[in-house]
Amino acid sequence: MRQTEKRRLFYGWVVVAGAFTSFAVSAGVMHSFTVFFVAFLEEFGWSRADTSVAYSVAQLISGASAPLIGVLVDRLGPRLLVLLGGIILAVGLAANAYVTSLWQLILLYGLVMTLGANCLGLLVSAPLVSRWFVRKRGMAIAIVQSANGFGRATSTPLVQLLISAVGWRVAYLVLAVFMAVLIVPLMRLFQIREPGDMGLLPDGIAPSRTQGLSTSTPFFRGGVRQAPPHDWSLWEAMRTPHLWLLFGVYTFTGLGSFFVSLHQLAFAVDIGFDKLYAASVLGMGSFLTIGGIISIGTISDYIGREIAAILAYLISIIGVTCALFLVSPQQTWLLWLHACFFGVTWGARGPLITAKTADLFQGKHLGAIFGVISIGTGLGAAVGSWASGWIFDLTGSYRLAFVLSIASYLGGCVTFWRLRRPPKR
Repeated sequence: MRQTEKRRLFYGWVVVAGAFTSFAVSAGVMHSFTVFFVAFLEEFGWSRADTSVAYSVAQLISGASAPLIGVLVDRLGPRLLVLLGGIILAVGLAANAYVTSLWQLILLYGLVMTLGANCLGLLVSAPLVSRWFVRKRGMAIAIVQSANGFGRATSTPLVQLLISAVGWRVAYLVLAVFMAVLIVPLMRLFQIREPGDMGLLPDGIAPSRTQGLSTSTPFFRGGVRQAPPHDWSLWEAMRTPHLWLLFGVYTFTGLGSFFVSLHQLAFAVDIGFDKLYAASVLGMGSFLTIGGIISIGTISDYIGREIAAILAYLISIIGVTCALFLVSPQQTWLLWLHACFFGVTWGARGPLITAKTADLFQGKHLGAIFGVISIGTGLGAAVGSWASGWIFDLTGSYRLAFVLSIASYLGGCVTFWRLRRPPKR
């Protein structure tokens, strides 16, 4: 009997699998905009800055709606939000097939689809996963965050292939049907919210190791009863510098990543690379994100979140530097280096920031706290994606945008390092 119990899969990993699937779907659908971006430029003749506005609005809405999503997940639970988000996202995808003007794209992608995707993403799953893991929190959240890379890697070449075969309007309808079919299965992956609902403890610790003590209020680490952590309220957290440092880290990370990300494919096509080839290379680079995020998130449990984050920033800087020297379609090796170094750490700061937030501000208001600091990533991503297009329209080059990306990553290194000491009440 005891051997059977030992071999039984801890349900927390089922929760991680559900969160990974949900996030992968939403990330893949939303990131496909980088491929549609090229199609919009060709069909409508919009400037790159104007076309980037829809993406920038999406990032702003993602950040601005984060506190609301965080409060809702604390009160209503993830299952209802996943159902609502799936419906909204499917409707937004279908409506995008009939876009004829820029304001429609901004409304549908920037607002409708973004709200739907937020209900399927990390804001909903991170507080849930954090309740199921303490010792392995960094690894568990990193696995969920790696869904971002998986979604990006699969969506970029597949959507490009779909657009080449049937056109971008039909491609949106296909994605809408795909999303509609997945709504109910995704919702069913979020059945149980707390380990205590199954008589379990975080990290799969056997209840017998608690020596009969209540599992609902004390904090257990390694099966030993510890002093209960302080239940941080949002207001208390906002009065510490640590919450605003986390906000700053997210902002710098959003800037550094999105000065490059949205325009990667357009940049490669401008140089002379074939669209499908470039999309495939960038997609393969994104596949490395899965291993990169999980590896960096896992080692952060051992070497600390700060050192792991700085390592991730430095690898990203190498990737952006490779793009600075890419000037010809004959430099395929340099495109691969850019895709691999930039791709392997895409999103790698996310689980570190999430895990660090859970480390610093434990309690039942974690979703709301996540929501507030997530405004930073929305702000940084919005400014970065739009400014990169504006810089191209102004100078005919992305070089300055890539330099600003490197500067933003360096700012993230400095800010994250200041989080190494816990906050005081």
